[in-house]
Amino acid sequence: MPATATPEVLPDIEQDQQADSRTDLEPGYLVVCWNDPVNLMHYVTHVFQTVFGWSRKKAERHMLEVHHNGKSVLIRESLEKAEFYVHQLQKYTLHATLERDAK
Repeated sequence: MPATATPEVLPDIEQDQQADSRTDLEPGYLVVCWNDPVNLMHYVTHVFQTVFGWSRKKAERHMLEVHHNGKSVLIRESLEKAEFYVHQLQKYTLHATLERDAK
């Protein structure tokens, strides 16, 4: 008489439907540059172009936002990338911080 095979039961694997995108998995962090009386406006524009690789027009827009409003949110990134950008800006003597995105 042949032996019968024992059925193999595999665990039921469900995909998490709520965490589809990367932004759902990790909160974003905002890189904020603050106004200071030390750095000149064309220098700040140059730093933004160097650190972020932005065009002159985009860098000037953020520089003017810093100048007129006292701060500008430059970019939203993961914690590691945001920390990297803050350190790069601080290396150029700009006053930059990171904040957790409330969204």
